[in-house]
Amino acid sequence: MEEKGILFILSGPSGVGKGTVRQKLFEQDTNLKYSISMTTRDKRPGEIDGKDYFYKTKEEFEQLIQENQLIEYAEYVNNYYGTPRTYVEEMMELGHDVFLEIEVQGALQVKENFPQGVFIFLIPPSLDELRERIVGRGTESDELVRNRLNEARKEIEMMDAYDYVVVNDQIENAVRKVQAIVQSEHCKRERIAKQFKKLLEG
Repeated sequence: MEEKGILFILSGPSGVGKGTVRQKLFEQDTNLKYSISMTTRDKRPGEIDGKDYFYKTKEEFEQLIQENQLIEYAEYVNNYYGTPRTYVEEMMELGHDVFLEIEVQGALQVKENFPQGVFIFLIPPSLDELRERIVGRGTESDELVRNRLNEARKEIEMMDAYDYVVVNDQIENAVRKVQAIVQSEHCKRERIAKQFKKLLEG
């Protein structure tokens, strides 16, 4: 029985540890594919097209926006960044689960364009803990820390848009919970039923 992959969207406020959880998850699961982003920014030394990013001109990118070929995109410092639909769908057809690690606004855009995705919201154990993590980076001023925490409060209120919520208290715990979500999604009745119907028709 050929099983299609699923698109998982890992999201949450800045500083919650999305990147770390995703990295640990990928160390343990080789069937997962990371969703490679597309950008119009120049390639940096050592970067490889199709591995680090898909590099496009501004005209090419805008054409893809017109053709609804991006499941989300944004513009930062005069450059576009986005998630190409074709790559995600091709990987899923090959049976790979695709992981997209993204901030909250981008995730809500994905929900509109790719509602069949599975949305996982990563939250800190508390706002105090999140503050410590942001301050611990040592890169932000007091004002920026306050802004980030205010933004985080607003983003946490958006968790209703997600299918699952995982508290990132300890990395290993969070990774185990995400793995359990991946397994349970593959066991969902509607996914299995579709495959069996095809099998019965054959």
